[in-house]
Order: sequence, then C-alpha cells, then structure tokens
Amino acid sequence: MIRRAARAALSLALLASLVATLLTAARIARDPALAPFTEAAADEIVAASDRLMSLHATPEAVLARIEARLAESPPNAVALDALETLAAERGVPLPPDLVARLVAARDKGLMEQAAGCLRCAWQPADCALSAELFCQAPMVLTPAGDVAGLARAGQALLTGAEVDQVDLLLSAAGLGATAVMLASGGSSGTVKLGTGTLRLAHRMKLLSPPLARLVTRTAATAVDWTRLPAARSAEDVARLVHPEALRPLGEVAEGLGRIGATLSPAQTLHLLRHVDGAADARGLAAAAEALGPRTVARAEMLGKTRLLRTTLRWSATTRQLMASLAAVLASATALLCGVAQSVGLRLVRRLAGPA
Repeated sequence: MIRRAARAALSLALLASLVATLLTAARIARDPALAPFTEAAADEIVAASDRLMSLHATPEAVLARIEARLAESPPNAVALDALETLAAERGVPLPPDLVARLVAARDKGLMEQAAGCLRCAWQPADCALSAELFCQAPMVLTPAGDVAGLARAGQALLTGAEVDQVDLLLSAAGLGATAVMLASGGSSGTVKLGTGTLRLAHRMKLLSPPLARLVTRTAATAVDWTRLPAARSAEDVARLVHPEALRPLGEVAEGLGRIGATLSPAQTLHLLRHVDGAADARGLAAAAEALGPRTVARAEMLGKTRLLRTTLRWSATTRQLMASLAAVLASATALLCGVAQSVGLRLVRRLAGPA
C-alpha cells in the first residue's frame, strides 16, 4: 500500500515537472523576447574575461601575437599599442629586438600617416589603415564627413557617374535626416555616431562580408532611388526612405555608437572588423562599456567568439527551463528506480519460493 502511494506521488511529481517544462518551452516559442541568453552585467563581463585571459594570455601567447601583428604590412598600430600595454600590465618582458621593431613600426606608421593625409581625405579606400585612422577618424565625430558624402553624391549625379548608395544613405543619416528612423532604442546621438562609423568603414572597405552585404542590401531596398535626382537636400533624401527596411541597419548603428562613445575612433574602427550583424555590435558594445580600452587587447588574445561569450549569461527563462528539465529527470529517475526495485523484489520472491 505504501509502495503504491509512493509510486503515485512520484508519477504526479513527474507529470507536474513535465507540464512546467512544456509551459516554459511554449512561452519561449511564443515570445521572441524570451531569448535563452541575456546581456551580462559589467562586473560579470570583467570577471569572465579575466578568467579566460588567465588561460589564453600567457607570456608566450602575448609575444606570439605581437610577432604576428608586426609581420603584417602595414602593421596595425591600434592592435600593437593594445598588446604592448597588455604586456606591461601582465609583467611580460619584451626582448630588446622586439622593442626595437615596435619602435620602428611606430615611427614608420607616423611617417605614412603624414604623407598620406591629403590622399585619404577624398579616397579612403586608397589609404593604409594607419593613415586612414590618423586622418579620417576625427571626422566621424563631426558633420564634416557627412557633408562630404552628400557632396560626393551630388557630384556623381552631375557628372553621370555611379552614386555610392551606402555612402549617401549613411551620410544623410549622420546629418539627422533619418536619425529617428534608424533609432533602435539608443539616443539619436549614439545612432548618428554609429552611422558615421559605418560610413567611414564602408569607404575604407573594413566591413566584414556579412555586414557589407547587410549594408549594401539595406541601401538598395530602403530608398526609392528612382526619385533621387529630384532630391535637393538631406530632408528630401529622408522622404525617400522606407523606415522599416532600415531597422536591421539601425540596430547595428546603435551598437557601434555605444562602442564609439566609450572607445577612441581608431579602436572602434578596429573592433568593427569583428561585427557581422546587430548581435555582434551589441556584444562588443557591452564589452567596451565594461572593459574600456582593454577591449582591444582582449579581442586580440581571446578572439571574437570567446570575447562575445563573456558578454552573455543565461536568462531567467532559460534557468527556469533548465530547472524544470532537472526536476523532470529527477522525478523520472526516482520513478524508474522504484519500478526497478519492485520488479527486483518480485523476482527475488519467485526465486525464493518453495522448491
């Protein structure tokens, strides 16, 4: 009698756990906002990245990464500065020959920057990264670059040349004509900074292939380009825009704006290479806000995947689902153990019966 009651109780517990699990899964399926992961707090990002750095940023790994960056032509000054600072922070001694090569790379970069400024001012795609960051990045923070973008589009229209649709759309957005449409939860200033960064990275050809496809597709579909020749101002361009088509690009711009509000333009453009879409932009923004300038060195040593992993944690809904699954497994295990015990006892009784 007691055994039957216990088995019934275990069955009820299993049924209740299964129902709770199914209800939680149904909530996740119905509501896209109930994502399995949510953005980690700043202290959680710092702690998680510290643990990973202790494993992956060994002295040998730091020196090897510096060597790899020095072997590039031209050397990436942003990455080298971050790695050199990391080595100093972690007490990693740099060999004298490596120090000399770092100094030489820095001096060479400054000379290239000074010589390339005039060429970079109009055609960033023809410039080395170091020169472009030195000459063009400050324009991201001012309307000057956006005005130049509209001027280039106007000149192309007048001469019959092909209009760079991405450059024109992002320039108009940076001047405020489409800031409201691009806003995805952040301030208009954040979105403007993000669109300016996107515009500059597009002209520098720094966008990752997935992000370049997103930007190009959005520019092609979000604007009624057949009416462009009649536009006379940024406001006229804004009236040609389909707001809903800009949403995915606006989410990327908002994330990049958050990064740009925390890091220097050069560091932001460097990290932008890791952005394939809105999720990457949000993750790197969370990392930048938590880690500050250390974000670049951690991206160098951990890579994009590991760094972004530190910016996420299980959501409350996911923890609830996992707890429900654990309860289901525990109840099922207990029930099966009870059944196995009952079957075992019956077999023992039969074996111990009269000969």
